[in-house]
Amino acid sequence: MKNSVKYYLVALAAIASVAIFTSYTETPVNGGGPEAYFNIPHVGPTDEYWFAGERIPVENFDVRERLERELIVNSYRHSHTILNLKNSARFFPVMEKILKENGVPDDFKYMAVAESDLRNATSSSGAKGIWQFMEGTAGEYGLEVGKEVDERLHLEKSTRAACQYLKKYKERFGTWASVAAAYNMGAYGLSKEMENQKSTNFYDLNLSDETNRYLFRVVAIKQVMEHPEKFGFDLHDEQMYPPLDDFALVTVDTSIASLGDFAQQFGTSYRMLKIYNPWLRDYKLTNTKRKVYDLKIPK
Repeated sequence: MKNSVKYYLVALAAIASVAIFTSYTETPVNGGGPEAYFNIPHVGPTDEYWFAGERIPVENFDVRERLERELIVNSYRHSHTILNLKNSARFFPVMEKILKENGVPDDFKYMAVAESDLRNATSSSGAKGIWQFMEGTAGEYGLEVGKEVDERLHLEKSTRAACQYLKKYKERFGTWASVAAAYNMGAYGLSKEMENQKSTNFYDLNLSDETNRYLFRVVAIKQVMEHPEKFGFDLHDEQMYPPLDDFALVTVDTSIASLGDFAQQFGTSYRMLKIYNPWLRDYKLTNTKRKVYDLKIPK
């Protein structure tokens, strides 16, 4: 009797494992079809990839493999990619306009995705916002950081600050590829590595694993977000998050004792005020220096 039960359980386990394997291998992606089980990205030596108007030298096998790695990793980062695609309709139009006005290549909007997944995130090191500014750097580029106001979380102001930051690095390092590397590891660190390795070509440098991968991650994100259907993402316009452009600007240069009361005066809620103005970090705005702030009031 015990042996019969044992054999029965073994048989059930075998059947279950076959069922699991079958369900995995026969689940199509990209809409089905015999060729659509896995769309594994491949980078060939004659393929064309560009970042910020600069060609990526994929004829170099090391460059090619580094890019291919990030394409594979980011192709199957599904939940993040779906949310980034949805959020791109909300944030990219604002960022694109500011990047263009400041003479910074449009591709740098994908760097913001790599930095924060288009969210006002906080890193373990204390960097904040879509562009992930540290407090000291934010101050250097005119962003106010305090208990009640943190303009690292202000989309327009932080994007303008990022543009100035990137342009400064472009003057120093000459190529946008090196600018991206410097944004990740810092200008001093990159300069030191260039000096030690006797090269100013980003693709010839041996940097930390994070920085070695950084530019290629940005390019991979660009490829997936520009051609989502090739990677199995089929989102329609109605599925995208709409821009937050239905607001009126209210200029204030005095203190606001209660932002909750302030919101109600304009027929909205504290929650909605925060969604449109995430840089407001408290329940009040003391403003003893009588600075001028423009608050977005949702209509």
